[in-house]
Amino acid sequence: MMRQTLRSALCFTLLLATWTATHAGEDFPFKAGDRVMFLGDSITEQYQYSTDVELYLATRFPAWKLSFMNAGISGDTATGGANRFQQQVLDEQPTVVTINFGMNDGGYGAFDPNRNKGFVDNTTKMLQMSKDAGVRVVLMSPNAVDVRKGERFKLYLETQKQFYEPLKALAAANQATFVDQYAITRTGLEKMAADKADAANPFPDGFHTGPSGGLFMAHAILTGLHAPAVVSEVSIPATGEAQVTRAAVTNLKREGATLSFERLDEALPMPIPADWDSVLPYVNQLKDLNWYGVKAAGLPAGKYDISIDDTKVATFTAEELAAGVNLGNLRVGPVYEQAAKVFAAINAKNGTVHQRFRGVILAAVPDWLADVAVERKPKELARRKQLIDEQQTAIHELALPVKHVWTINPAS
Repeated sequence: MMRQTLRSALCFTLLLATWTATHAGEDFPFKAGDRVMFLGDSITEQYQYSTDVELYLATRFPAWKLSFMNAGISGDTATGGANRFQQQVLDEQPTVVTINFGMNDGGYGAFDPNRNKGFVDNTTKMLQMSKDAGVRVVLMSPNAVDVRKGERFKLYLETQKQFYEPLKALAAANQATFVDQYAITRTGLEKMAADKADAANPFPDGFHTGPSGGLFMAHAILTGLHAPAVVSEVSIPATGEAQVTRAAVTNLKREGATLSFERLDEALPMPIPADWDSVLPYVNQLKDLNWYGVKAAGLPAGKYDISIDDTKVATFTAEELAAGVNLGNLRVGPVYEQAAKVFAAINAKNGTVHQRFRGVILAAVPDWLADVAVERKPKELARRKQLIDEQQTAIHELALPVKHVWTINPAS
């Protein structure tokens, strides 16, 4: 029995890997088995946009067995990044690194050509070192500052545009992928201002992220990378078999106006916490990143409950179901609960990542302990890395989808 169970689990994992490999474009910079390093300043060290990018990748590609590290340092610039790139990035053996410097480099004032030259030169150094090491790079411009937070940001918003302008060409010259996060987030911020959407507050101090700002940035980065929008989708015609995308449907039954079926998805939707709500209108309600769809045609007019494993998760009209609805942003039911556990596990693991980086890699050692540190530091790094790897493996297991029974029946 144990051998049969293990064999079934292995077959499912291999099938899942085959499915996922066919649903990310060749130009998508993340691949199965990647070790991803997020590099940047305090905005990266906040573990908000980076965690949300990680959450998307972990739930969308659960069979890829990705791992994630973070080398963000508050107040840092491209100069600091270049100086520590070998020890704190390449020595950790990533396969892909995201580089997000420039917020501090520009000086928060008028454009300074000397500052800009230093930014460009040091960014070029990091790109060249990555290329020499065979590490893929996602180079991004920083998020736009929010001028609603103060007059001083109006000048810097325009400085940012000029300051980051060389990045696209730098990326192209070094076979890196570029994301113009500045332009994408500026458009969103200007829409918030036009709408007088005071509740939408992604950057509480104008540039550092709150929880909704992490999503705002992650959405800009992932859509800029053309990340797949569809989690999975099931379409049930009036007659015949279900049509599926990134899912499998079995035991489809039609009894009057009631439909029931078993659904095994390839991936999980990202769980949407309440503190993301204020920016959802400015990230397309995540329809372009978190589409967990269901369609059902031929139902008599009226309202219908959708239940997953006997838990009602939503109610829609027959007309809405015929057009197709997105359940990716729900906060109820077993699919959401599983994804929320993945999110919690990622946050716990990132606590360990941050403690290792700040507490060991960056830890200052008194001269009189230097000899001891030379011997003990590698062992402590390895010990904590093993713990991170164990937490990462647990995340992989948590993110594997399971089969659920779906029911669509007239609303009670």
